[in-house]
Amino acid sequence: MAKIAELPQHLVNKIAAGEVVERPASVVKELLENSLDAGAMRITVDIEDGGKRLIRISDNGSGISFEELTLAFAPHATSKILKEDDLYSIATMGFRGEALASIASVSQVEIISRQADAIEGGRLEISGGHHAEPLPSPSAVGTVISVRNLFFNTPARRKFLRAVNTEMGHITEQFTRIALANPEVHLILTHNGRKVHELPAGQSLRDRLGILFSNPLAQDLIPIERNDREIKITGLIAPPQHARSGSQWQYIFLNGRHIRDRFIGHAIRESYRGLLAPNRQPVVFLFIQLAPDAVDVNVHPAKTEVRFSNSNAVHSEVLAAIRDRLLSTDLSVPVSDQALEPGADSPASVVRPVRTHGQADVAMLPDRETGESKEERQQRVRQAMADFFKGAPPPSSSRPVDGHRPSYRSQTSPVRSHGQEDVAMPPDVREIPVSDPEPPHRYLQVHNTYLVAETENGILIIDQHALHERVIYEQLHRQVSQGALVCQRRLIPETLEVTAKQMAALENAADILKELGILTEPFGPRTIAIQGFPSLLDKVQPAAFLADLLDVLISQSGNVSKEQLLHELLDMMACKAAVKAGDALTDEEICSLLAQRDQVERSSNCPHGRPTTIRLSLDQLEKQFKRT
Repeated sequence: MAKIAELPQHLVNKIAAGEVVERPASVVKELLENSLDAGAMRITVDIEDGGKRLIRISDNGSGISFEELTLAFAPHATSKILKEDDLYSIATMGFRGEALASIASVSQVEIISRQADAIEGGRLEISGGHHAEPLPSPSAVGTVISVRNLFFNTPARRKFLRAVNTEMGHITEQFTRIALANPEVHLILTHNGRKVHELPAGQSLRDRLGILFSNPLAQDLIPIERNDREIKITGLIAPPQHARSGSQWQYIFLNGRHIRDRFIGHAIRESYRGLLAPNRQPVVFLFIQLAPDAVDVNVHPAKTEVRFSNSNAVHSEVLAAIRDRLLSTDLSVPVSDQALEPGADSPASVVRPVRTHGQADVAMLPDRETGESKEERQQRVRQAMADFFKGAPPPSSSRPVDGHRPSYRSQTSPVRSHGQEDVAMPPDVREIPVSDPEPPHRYLQVHNTYLVAETENGILIIDQHALHERVIYEQLHRQVSQGALVCQRRLIPETLEVTAKQMAALENAADILKELGILTEPFGPRTIAIQGFPSLLDKVQPAAFLADLLDVLISQSGNVSKEQLLHELLDMMACKAAVKAGDALTDEEICSLLAQRDQVERSSNCPHGRPTTIRLSLDQLEKQFKRT
């Protein structure tokens, strides 16, 4: 074994650089944080070739004195902490003191800086950790630091850098994180002389998200706010329809610092449980504030992971903040204007003459001047919609018969229209007395699958199976939380043949099945008897259901918690018991289902995460009928 020797300082710095400087984006992060700690209110980030050739950060912060320029690049030199106790109450972005030394050890650096009370600034050049003496230099107040040819002296590291676009993508991500956490700072990002982003100071978080991500997402975001147990939580969360396949769109900030934390990530996922498909992740922008001494940010060299003094409290507060807001928000999916836009070649987008009621041909203009106010137009559309629902057939007569469209004529309720002779119209559709701010007043069933309901501000299109599934799931979940599901004993038990593996799964899940109101007993070496079944599932075949349930138990064995498995089984039960697409519903059944929509939690999504309801507003209808 070789003798132990102390490493030279330049090699120590290179090793440290391997921890701190992973790629050009790491340099951008460290330098931006230094600018923020210096109190900068305007920061410009200039990039060339994805940061491989140049990274330049210019700020108007407090600057560095001429005498301290060299010291700033010494290992573990910092102005952020002075004594040991400061480590337990970090209130700045950077504090470890190895970033500048590490960056300078693997690149060619030039720094020009001036403080407000200095007549002129100073300039220092460093190449691969070796520096000359600082020189006086005219400059504005603040700091300009240029990092050129990153990893020029460590070819093994440089060859692992990716394509320019890939590295620029990572830099843009770091810029985005800083921008979201510091809306009071004017930020500019350029690449190869072209401006990528300019974010003026004082923008709202929603405005910045619209620029950095997309306006449709930004406009749909839901604000959250909670301040309890000395933990303040604010931010914006996306409705379920904006969910993504990964968690990259979950931005978590702690005291202004972007972090990753498994406890918070779990709280976010739990708050959306039942609103998203299992393979989808919510989009959230979360800002948490708590006392600096309640968190240790010195866990990771890049300071992206932290350790809370009370992680359970943070978890529960995040869960409550998001879940409470989701439960109090109408999450039915609005129809986007883009979805309603006709294609360029579609008939609706072409102005052409049309013939109406035997009159002369007239031009259908996209924007016809009527002289009406917006309120008058909306009232006219409401009346037209009311007439439509009055004229719609009841559910039992709205289905095709023998392949033909149903007749809308009836022998009841004659009405006179536009001076023509009396024509027979179907009876009025029932009204539903509910107290929601936007309750459905009239309804009809379409293709035995969708319910169309009128509201004060438009119409709702409801998937009857998805909504009924949510209603049943919430009923089951409420009963389980209060105890076991009500079990109906069977006079004649049903039997089911099972394999040895299924029998073992059944025995392992006996407690959960008892909670679900499913009682089984062995009925021979390979047969079980179903002695009891949940009364809420009176229309479900017990043996067929239990066979499917055993498949779920085997597939999930050992991979999920009891809580997750219970959710999976309740979800399955609700799906089996709910009305299906194609089921004809009576007026009473439709009324009951629509009324329960306003009484259950998370009624906008089924337990699988699919939307139950789509909203179409009056304004959107007016646009489609060229009334705006």
